[in-house]
Amino acid sequence: MATKSWAVALVIFCTLLTSTAQIFLKFGAQKLPAIFSNTPLIVGMLLYGIGAVALITAFKGGEVTVLYPIIATSYVWVTLLSRVYFGESLSVLKFLGVFSIILGICFIGFGSKKNSEQFAVVP
Repeated sequence: MATKSWAVALVIFCTLLTSTAQIFLKFGAQKLPAIFSNTPLIVGMLLYGIGAVALITAFKGGEVTVLYPIIATSYVWVTLLSRVYFGESLSVLKFLGVFSIILGICFIGFGSKKNSEQFAVVP
């Protein structure tokens, strides 16, 4: 089963949702112990839920071994969003880590295309 491009796009969308959810949860954590009146916390949980539905839907359109590693882009989004919203530093090591994640995802994506042709199992 080849992975469809809409499934890849949906997983990327999922990572954007869940990364944004993490930022909302961080804002919500500052308002604890309030839970039911804590709007950022509620928004964060809702975004996680929508992201889960998006991920489940994406799995219908492709291989888990291709789609799941894309979730690692969450680390990239959170690093960038934390820089913007919380003023967290982006050191050389963090930048190299983000670059490594992107490179690894590319390797997995390209590698699965070659390997699926090379090691195809014929029933």
